Amino acid sequence: MKIIFNRQSVSDAVAPLMCAVSGKATLSAVEGILMEGREDGTCVMTTFDLEKGMRISVAAQVEEAGAAVINAQKFVQTLRVMEGEFVTLTVSDNMQACITSGKSNHKMNAILASDYPDIPRLVTEDGFSIGQAVLKEMLSKVMFAMASNDTRPVLNGCYCKVSDGELLMVSCDSYKMAKCMIKTDIENENESNEALNFSFIIPTKTVNELYKLLKDDERETARIYMSRKNIVFNIGSMIFFSRLIEGQYIDYDRILLSNHHIFVNVNRETLISALERAALVTEEKVARSVRSHVKLEFEDGILKISAISTLGSTYDELDVEQNGGNIVIAFNNRFLIDSLRASDAETVRISMTSSHTSINIEPLEEEENKKELFMLLPVRMKE
Repeated sequence: MKIIFNRQSVSDAVAPLMCAVSGKATLSAVEGILMEGREDGTCVMTTFDLEKGMRISVAAQVEEAGAAVINAQKFVQTLRVMEGEFVTLTVSDNMQACITSGKSNHKMNAILASDYPDIPRLVTEDGFSIGQAVLKEMLSKVMFAMASNDTRPVLNGCYCKVSDGELLMVSCDSYKMAKCMIKTDIENENESNEALNFSFIIPTKTVNELYKLLKDDERETARIYMSRKNIVFNIGSMIFFSRLIEGQYIDYDRILLSNHHIFVNVNRETLISALERAALVTEEKVARSVRSHVKLEFEDGILKISAISTLGSTYDELDVEQNGGNIVIAFNNRFLIDSLRASDAETVRISMTSSHTSINIEPLEEEENKKELFMLLPVRMKE
């Protein structure tokens, strides 16, 4: 195999590929990039860490078609130190790879393409298209509440439900929940033209990488293909694919309390600013480790925010609109800030019952085509 690349073009293409390179695998092939030089003048590059993967095609001068696996980290490092405009990759029959640019060359071992793990089918009969900006906005509202190492596998990701013209996303861990719905244009890609009715759970790591890949441009769309165990995202020139988490998601509506009798309306940005000031006491900024809780005391239209730790103490007051009785309640400060930041409403309504039960945070004025609700559990206050 012999391929000549524009060095800058291949460097730009390799950068997103690194999100699916495994660094702790027993199978050395998944630490590499599957390079496939094709006679049509393209090089298809694939990475796959056995959970998620990425495929990108770049234009190249393919002098000898073929395929091989090149160690991803070494390839990236070599491209970075090369100085020429063009880079030539040659792989010999004895699997010796040579990267040349100008008078510089670097050699490394390659792996047979046949040793690379099988990747999922990248096109299926079932799928849909949705705006990238819409998908990215929805992910931004729920990804903070995803679990990473929960003993219940279904919580280690984001639950999605897609129907004609509507997208619902839910995430939940042991302390917080986010539930968001939007009515938007969703194009049916099902070959059978059956009505859209998909529900699936995307792993946390996949959601985090997908969010980085999506654009805010409302004109850009993402084509999404489904199978029983995998999901494939076509995002511009990139194909991003991942396994899905199998299992039945929790009954999230049953967890949400609807009989609250204390309601507080507060400016979201003002409250976040006060909580950030309290964070100087509640957490160590370097390690981001929680030192203590933040205490909220709602009393006759005044919100008193306080915290005490070995770092010091803090106190703040805000005017709020309060209905119902007075209450003193405490939270993990970072979880509360994240829940508030997930919303984009100017004013939020906080619904409470007692200092021991969960609260709901939602926009005071709900949009017609969008609904969002964030639940957070309180913590036990120190006497």
